[in-house]
Amino acid sequence: MRRGWPAVAAASMVVLTACSSGGGGGVSAAPSVNADPTKVTGSITVLTNRTDQLGDGTLDKYAAEFNKVYPNVKVKFEGMKDYEGEVKIRMNTENYGDVLPIPSDLSIAQFPNFFSSLGSSEELSKSYQWTDYATVDSKVYGIANFGTVTGFVYNKKVWADAGVTAWPKTPDEFLADLKAIKARGQAVPYYTNYHDGWPLRQWTDAIGSPSCDEGAKDKLATTAQPWAAGGDLNTVDSLVYAIVNQKLSEDDPTTTNWDQSKVMLGTGKVGAMYLGSWSVSQMRDAATKAGANPDDIGYMPFPSTSGKLCSVLQPDYKYAINKHSKNQEAARAWLDWYIAKSGAAQAEQGISSVKGSELPATLKPFTDNGVQLIGQKQDKSAVVKKIDKGAEINLDAPDYRQKLVDIARGAAPGDRDSYFAELNKKWSEAQKTVNG
Repeated sequence: MRRGWPAVAAASMVVLTACSSGGGGGVSAAPSVNADPTKVTGSITVLTNRTDQLGDGTLDKYAAEFNKVYPNVKVKFEGMKDYEGEVKIRMNTENYGDVLPIPSDLSIAQFPNFFSSLGSSEELSKSYQWTDYATVDSKVYGIANFGTVTGFVYNKKVWADAGVTAWPKTPDEFLADLKAIKARGQAVPYYTNYHDGWPLRQWTDAIGSPSCDEGAKDKLATTAQPWAAGGDLNTVDSLVYAIVNQKLSEDDPTTTNWDQSKVMLGTGKVGAMYLGSWSVSQMRDAATKAGANPDDIGYMPFPSTSGKLCSVLQPDYKYAINKHSKNQEAARAWLDWYIAKSGAAQAEQGISSVKGSELPATLKPFTDNGVQLIGQKQDKSAVVKKIDKGAEINLDAPDYRQKLVDIARGAAPGDRDSYFAELNKKWSEAQKTVNG
């Protein structure tokens, strides 16, 4: 039985909808869907990063349900293992599907160049959360299927067997717990998923959690040295470095495998991974298929530097319509139905972007333990992106953090402090250029 906690949902919603963008308009929107679904026609291609759902037939089942409402729209799916890398190449042409998740490192200022407007932020924000993440000049270019909390998915049995029964409250406690797991000798304490890359990027989503500051990411626009002591990026990346440097992760990160990691965590061969709360359902599914107990899979918040446990609540991929699509109405029909009617968000234990939806059962331990869910302000996201691009760091790609892992394991020269100094120098110089 599913359960919701209205008080927490309401509090989160206030944070998340308080930052909607403003400004001028003038961009034509993708057409609203015909009131008669049988008159909506066309064939559309939906790009997806969910190759697992493509392989197991989940997406085809959604399409079959969609066709009960829209019988004259044909939906084809195209999955990509390296979604971010492949779709960016495709976007150099006009051929990047009809509906697609927006690549996470695409600057919000570029959204109108690639996607159709879905309508005004004033109107859409009445129905959906997180519209501010895809709003340019008061027009919305993407709507999230669901939101996710950021933290660690972990195997509760592995931690309990190591004598750990309470969530770590600080980064030092987290490291001590991983050491206890290693001493037990039955599981890899932490799995980086270095080879696939994108799971390392997930750590960027922790910005705001250690300090319990919803404005932490916006502050990067005016912070000259984000990796200085006390900053969230220092806390986050110091933890990554320490895990690897203290040999609390897999022996050879270059050989990691995402699909296999789900089975490893599900069966107790791995202790924890930093991923969005969307990952819980996948790990539980992997445990079930491997004959392990899905109830062993739990979720915990990032350890704190503020004295209280907080977790960032933010949207997963935002879905958009290719502005070059020849089937705009059919594309819009699929996007609206998938987000509001398919039940996909609930199936993922995600927090639906449709306002008023219940929180998933996965987050009950968060409410029971008083974890504060905070938003991540977007007022200065465009400036932060410009600085990030100018610094050639790219917080929304795995490369710089892969280098951090390489340094930590002795495969690249330097140490944590020298690398942080290098990152700070790049950031401050780019900041002067952007703000100058």
